[in-house]
Amino acid sequence: MTPPLCAQDYAELARSRLDPAVWAWLESGGADEHTAQANLAAWPALRLRSRVLRPMAGAHTRVTLGGQTLAHPILIAPTAWHGLVHADAETATALAAAATRTPYVLSVQSGTPIEALAALPEPPLLWFQLYAQARREDTLALATRALRAGARALVLTVDAPVNGVRNAEQRSGFRVPDTIRSVHLDGLSPPAARPAPPGGSPLFDSGLLDAAPDWDDVAWLRDQLPAGTPLWLKGILDPKDAHLALAHGIDGLIVSNHGGRCLDTLPSTCEALPAVAQAVAGRIPLLVDGGIRRGTDILKALALGAQGVLIGRPVLHALAAGGAPALAHLIQVLRGELEVAMALTGCRTLADVDARVLY
Repeated sequence: MTPPLCAQDYAELARSRLDPAVWAWLESGGADEHTAQANLAAWPALRLRSRVLRPMAGAHTRVTLGGQTLAHPILIAPTAWHGLVHADAETATALAAAATRTPYVLSVQSGTPIEALAALPEPPLLWFQLYAQARREDTLALATRALRAGARALVLTVDAPVNGVRNAEQRSGFRVPDTIRSVHLDGLSPPAARPAPPGGSPLFDSGLLDAAPDWDDVAWLRDQLPAGTPLWLKGILDPKDAHLALAHGIDGLIVSNHGGRCLDTLPSTCEALPAVAQAVAGRIPLLVDGGIRRGTDILKALALGAQGVLIGRPVLHALAAGGAPALAHLIQVLRGELEVAMALTGCRTLADVDARVLY
């Protein structure tokens, strides 16, 4: 068999090796999966503008995000339970991240504690994802734990107060095995739920949304964190929310529709990114995820206003295919594809990438 050459090759390998129910959990989108499919289709639909005879001496892919200089604009997105696809779980992800100098946004639903990853002989640059907990003090405890372990930024996911309706996952019968658990949530208080009254709503009348976060919770968390702690919001699609984030002192935004896993028929992140970038107007950095599978996708994201991208499902595909070495190879492939795309559009550095590279 030909060795994997691109992200899609790793996806095909992963599908052949994973239990079908785990594959359904990994790949399923919300409802009819229109948004999940749009994420994948929107980036290739954009056309690049070739430029020739441009000076390329000293070309590089370095980028600065929130005062951190990165070797390239690729980050690993927070995704749960890497132990479902590889025995080394998040440790394998961390090893690949360190080897490729890729920031790793560790999921709060990781099966490996952040302290263990930070204690590796060569740890990666770790960020930490938060979900707002039912009790504010639990949210702050998670943030404090992550910062004490060495997390360089916190990423509050704000677009999933409830899970989406994922029919493909439901049909597969997927259940999280007893051997997998979200270790950072041990001992925290879950949302208090009550039985819905006869004929009532199992969501609206059960109390499950009583503790759903709002902008007051964001402001509270911002005030509680040590001065200078970078706080990002993940899950921004509307420019109005981008303006509110600026007003609340947020340090960076991630344009995301949760991989199309929550509300179906949302726009692709490719479609949503330009309006958010216009609202932010360069005052804080932007990242984007959703459907990034090629270096050309990365270049297009930067051209539309992002400073970097996150990859989610492809990380798990590569882990399933071959653990840390496979993931390190995938990241190098994506970086190499980006460099080729930069060279063929005449962009010596990422600062040269803007809307002019697009038709």
